[in-house]
Amino acid sequence: MGGVDTVNLLLHPVRLRIVHALSSGRVLTTGQLSAHLPDVPKVSVYRQVALLAEGGFLEVAGEQQVRGTVERRFRLRQHRPAITAEAAAAMTTDDHRRGFAAAMAVLIAEFHAYLDRDGADPVADGVSYRQGTLWLSPGELAELSGRLLEVLREAFAHEPAPGRRPYLLSPILFPTAPPPDGSGPVSPA
Repeated sequence: MGGVDTVNLLLHPVRLRIVHALSSGRVLTTGQLSAHLPDVPKVSVYRQVALLAEGGFLEVAGEQQVRGTVERRFRLRQHRPAITAEAAAAMTTDDHRRGFAAAMAVLIAEFHAYLDRDGADPVADGVSYRQGTLWLSPGELAELSGRLLEVLREAFAHEPAPGRRPYLLSPILFPTAPPPDGSGPVSPA
């Protein structure tokens, strides 16, 4: 699948939520995905799952007969398409606007779903949504990004286990002002 198709496939809030629901090795039926996304009509969940499967993001992990129909369990493909650096560089500013809006829609929907659960306790659960401004040179930005990736790789490798629960992490980083010399976009060194 080419980069543009991958970009268009992923820049959709419901598809992003399905991908998130199947993260960390989870295997779910379309019915279970519908239960995980109660605000999305079932027909839409089924349609979006089909598109993700056709696009190479999901695979069938198993099938079973249930009341005369075949029920499929889906998981994320281990080697699924991704938005490459080249595809991201080729995205228009409107593509980036759509991507950011889709990501924010997912965050809002997932946060509301969390708060709607019985026993939701943001303080006890370590919920955080802080913002702060970092003053960084291109080299400092590259160093910070590298160090964060190093720390996160270890955590992303964790498997589901007793005492662990999934947490959604969505780092957002963008400059809030033009470079001091007004020369244009800053790129990491």
